[in-house]
Amino acid sequence: MSRDRGAREGRAIVRSPGTRHPDTRHQGPGTDTSHPEGTSMTKTPVPGRRPGRAGAQQGPRATAPSAVTAADPARPGKVTLREPEPGDLGWIVQRHGALYAAEFGWNADFEGLVARIVADFAQDHDPHLERVWIAELDGRPVGSVMCVRDEVPGTARLRLLLVDPAGRGHHIGEQLVGAVVDFAREAGYRELVLWTNDVLAAARKIYQRAGFTLVAEKPHRSYGVDLVGQDWRLGLHGSQEGTAT
Repeated sequence: MSRDRGAREGRAIVRSPGTRHPDTRHQGPGTDTSHPEGTSMTKTPVPGRRPGRAGAQQGPRATAPSAVTAADPARPGKVTLREPEPGDLGWIVQRHGALYAAEFGWNADFEGLVARIVADFAQDHDPHLERVWIAELDGRPVGSVMCVRDEVPGTARLRLLLVDPAGRGHHIGEQLVGAVVDFAREAGYRELVLWTNDVLAAARKIYQRAGFTLVAEKPHRSYGVDLVGQDWRLGLHGSQEGTAT
């Protein structure tokens, strides 16, 4: 991630990271945790659930230099995007499972899916073409996203976008998505795709602002609830063809 996405907000500082660590494995139709790209996951109420219970326990503390720093005058804090450290991949699984259960009523099937994606990445990935980012707020992990190779040649897939309640209001979702777009373009991918669900309205707005286009929708039942899966696509016209295959 070499380009400053926070510059869109006019107050971000970029520092170049070290090694690239992505998290990947394509799971097939209806199983891409790009929906965990739920970033600032929309607080769409779940029938029978009381609102305002989104704040599950916070993840462990972590430190590291790198990437993007931004400030929000209304909610001061230092935001940094960095590569995962020991324990961060487990944090991604835990936060996805806890937050999606609390905010959307999704069952353990979803956490199991996230765990498989993270495990596949940890076991085998190409650091030049795949990567994971951890977002920190004042030294504490509050978000994640990954860019991995899709089964279609020349295509990258955005997955596992999430912003913890403790990190919302700092434009972290935009920074994470921007980091993936920049990385995918510089790696030579021709397009970037993702799969999400209709209930994640806040994430969809971020994708739209980043230039993604909705290309398909299909109802399905997963994680114990009825959902509408969505496929989104972004052409990376500035990439060098033939680099990422």
